[in-house]
Amino acid sequence: MTDTARVALALDGASFGYGGETRVQNLTLDVPTGAAVALIGPNGSGKSTLLRGILGLADLTGGAVRVLGEAPAAARRNVGTLPQSDARDTSLPVTVRTVVGMGLYREAGAFGRIGKSGRDAIATAIRLVGLEAFANRIFGELSGGQQQRAILARALVSNPRLLLLDEPFNGLDRENREMLLDLVARQRDEGRTVIVSTHDLEIAKAACTHVLLLASGHEPGEPGHPAAFGTLEDALTLDAVQHAFHDSTVELDQHTVTTTREVDAP
Repeated sequence: MTDTARVALALDGASFGYGGETRVQNLTLDVPTGAAVALIGPNGSGKSTLLRGILGLADLTGGAVRVLGEAPAAARRNVGTLPQSDARDTSLPVTVRTVVGMGLYREAGAFGRIGKSGRDAIATAIRLVGLEAFANRIFGELSGGQQQRAILARALVSNPRLLLLDEPFNGLDRENREMLLDLVARQRDEGRTVIVSTHDLEIAKAACTHVLLLASGHEPGEPGHPAAFGTLEDALTLDAVQHAFHDSTVELDQHTVTTTREVDAP
């Protein structure tokens, strides 16, 4: 039996997909409570599907999964999530404060009243991401980095035990990257478990304790599968990254996964 005080996420041969089609398969691992995991892999390896599976929003097509000791749907109330930036609607005329308050809807309901404790939680989350001066601004008027901060505050407002961040650093300038790196590290230091989908090794090295490398299928449409999981030192190796990317020319530099393979001119 999994020790839920020590293990935040337990996967036992777990596979996830949609409509009976598996997108990522055969994941067996235990993520320790308080770990920050960099989820790294090429496009098509199933990173976003795995995150959605942890939320109970992708089908479990095989194996078993326990999130914070519960089934994914039941655990969702204790999970904060930041989706990819291209998945959000910026057209609604709502303020930053309202967007952040949406993170309390699971407890209060969409039409429920948010009392003083809720208002205090919203103010604290906005302060954590440095948007106090923008609390009453319309969300769609913010820059991309500021919007990212507001969505992160929405994920934090309910004081979740697990944070799932899907490519949170895409398109951010250095100032916003540094803020987000620092915040991920602080969440980890406060005992929360964080899983960050990213292509950026700087993020893994600066803010994470563990790495989960996913490999894409050898043929288009084949489901992704695990290449390595463990601490940074054990799992983030050249051999494991080359296996995940199916590319023996991949190199690891300070910031990202790069390839030295020559591409024929068209």
